[in-house]
Amino acid sequence: MQYIDYYEVLGVPKTASEKDIKQAYRKLARKHHPDLHQGDAKAQAEEKFKLINEAYEVLGDNDKRAKYDQLGMNWKAGDEVNFDPGAGGYAYSYQGPVDFDLSGFGFSDFFSQIFGQDFARSQKGSGHSSRQDYRGEDINAEISLTIAEMVHGADKELHLSAPNVCTACAGQRFTRQGFCRSCGGTGQTEDKKTVKVKVPPGLHPGSTLRLKGLGGKGYGNGPVGDLYLHIQAAPDATWHIKGSDLEAELTLYPDQAILGDKMQVPTPYGPVQLKIQPHMHAGQKLRLKAKGLPRADGTTGDLYFKIKIDIPQQLSQQEREIYQQLRQLRQAEHPHPDSTTK
Repeated sequence: MQYIDYYEVLGVPKTASEKDIKQAYRKLARKHHPDLHQGDAKAQAEEKFKLINEAYEVLGDNDKRAKYDQLGMNWKAGDEVNFDPGAGGYAYSYQGPVDFDLSGFGFSDFFSQIFGQDFARSQKGSGHSSRQDYRGEDINAEISLTIAEMVHGADKELHLSAPNVCTACAGQRFTRQGFCRSCGGTGQTEDKKTVKVKVPPGLHPGSTLRLKGLGGKGYGNGPVGDLYLHIQAAPDATWHIKGSDLEAELTLYPDQAILGDKMQVPTPYGPVQLKIQPHMHAGQKLRLKAKGLPRADGTTGDLYFKIKIDIPQQLSQQEREIYQQLRQLRQAEHPHPDSTTK
């Protein structure tokens, strides 16, 4: 028989984590579920679906994966495999007919010869006929919050896809008829639900909010899973986010930049009075301490205003005359050798 590369079937590297393998399996199982296809495509999907489930049956189980990896060091996909118990001192061997019918499960001869006994034992001890309790799966979701929502909190409405333990196979992925059709062999079904969440104030980008009991439903008497919201900062039209610090432009008129001024400026915590020192230059920054975003250590970032100097769009005749006088004074005190302006 030919060696089957289960890593290639799931499209994951041999270094893939359990989480990566599980995610790849669920994605492929949904994509190739036979009920989603018609005609010849349905038959092709059926074979692909069986192979995907077979791959996960091996790679999703630590003991089977270790046994398979030992074999995989010596064969690659398409090679003829000779199961000689004395060759290489491998820990596996063919132990005769399996007293558990694998034909209905759609497993290949390759799987049956290596893992048939293990699979039969696991199915016999899985307790399909008895009720078991399983905790619901946790949901991980990302949520983008505005600066105001992170600082002050907010009430949010979230639309989630919640995983539930499949009632048809009790989360085992198999029934006596083979791969569970109700869940596509994933052991889970999904429900769309809407939850209302009260986001507390003082969150920071990168923080995680745990909401107990808002995850997937359990099975039997198993508790409901939790919802984990991973906080991200939404782009803002006013503030440029730099870690826990915020930055914005502050436009000054020439007289304000030269003479200084007091002006009211916005912050995420409300408007404050800002003192502009004389002789400000474009590009300089003014800092308002602890007016930025919350940090993980409980402190708060700073708020920076980057100075931009502009002139009013419209000037009165008197203002123009004053600017003319200023230019004449500057030229008189600091003449430029190439200046021809009178």
